[in-house]
Amino acid sequence: MKKAVLKILRVTGIFLAAVCGLLLLAVAALLVLPLTENVDRTPADGSGDWMAGLDDATPLTAVVIPGTHNSGAAYAQLAFFSKCQSLTVGEQLAAGYRYLDIRLSGNAGDEALKLTHGFTNCKPSALSSRALMLGDVLEDCYAFLDAHPAEVVLFCAKHEEGDISVRELQAILAEEAEKRPDRWLLTDTVPTVGEARGKIVLLRRFEDEAGLGTDAGIPFGWSDQGGLPTVVEDAEANFPGDLLLWVQDRYEYGVGDKWEAFRAGLETGAGEGEAAVHFLSTKGELAYGHPYYYAKRLNPMLEGLSLSEIGLPEGASLGWIVADFGSAKLAEHIYRENFH
Repeated sequence: MKKAVLKILRVTGIFLAAVCGLLLLAVAALLVLPLTENVDRTPADGSGDWMAGLDDATPLTAVVIPGTHNSGAAYAQLAFFSKCQSLTVGEQLAAGYRYLDIRLSGNAGDEALKLTHGFTNCKPSALSSRALMLGDVLEDCYAFLDAHPAEVVLFCAKHEEGDISVRELQAILAEEAEKRPDRWLLTDTVPTVGEARGKIVLLRRFEDEAGLGTDAGIPFGWSDQGGLPTVVEDAEANFPGDLLLWVQDRYEYGVGDKWEAFRAGLETGAGEGEAAVHFLSTKGELAYGHPYYYAKRLNPMLEGLSLSEIGLPEGASLGWIVADFGSAKLAEHIYRENFH
């Protein structure tokens, strides 16, 4: 009897040790693996000033612009699921990215906004215990534009998490803009390159609940696309100024379907009076995916694609291309299409 009990205890101990070992491996994967998920940081010549070569009269919708998805998520809680970039916002701008996807969160009564990816906080560094704040990101934008006044930053803001109202969120954004009015262009229509040089152009994915009018920014919302069953169907949304917005943002697709949807969106393009945004980013079909897994497969596919050979309608532009884990090489591959 005693031997049987000892055997049961020994087997139980081995089982518990195995479970603990598996848990430790899982924790290590979730916490340590994201630290190794990086992109090539080799700079591309001229990436900080590529917009200087554009004609001032060109509408921004006609410029092929590289962007980053969840731009603040270079460091994040639960990074295995939430990390979407390797470069910080300042580094993204230096690498040539000009469209920033900014997810803002807060609670009622907050005086400042933080950046999140869903319910997880973005952070200023891997070891930081605090959230990345809107003010942190804006300082990066101001520093970049002060050094590169011919460039433009498209600042696409979204109400992400928390019970802060859109009205309160708008008030905080307005207060931030008032601190550096020389660096903001608040308008409800898409400007030309010349009008926007040296400025942050606010695009808003929320209603103007504060009634700010033209100072509220350009309405830039679209319906959630997730894993829509029709791969090649684009979403359309009209907003003031008779501008038609085309967006492909399927973020619950595997590699094959995502690439098909991305290519279909590119071939639609943006004609006169239209804008197009093409997301290459996806988390896959699971509820909680791993963005890096897909980015390291999809980004090289884009780098190997000749954008000049996309079958666009006559007079149409490719639009804006937004990716996870953007590198300077990927940004250059996109923005050089403006100079062919």
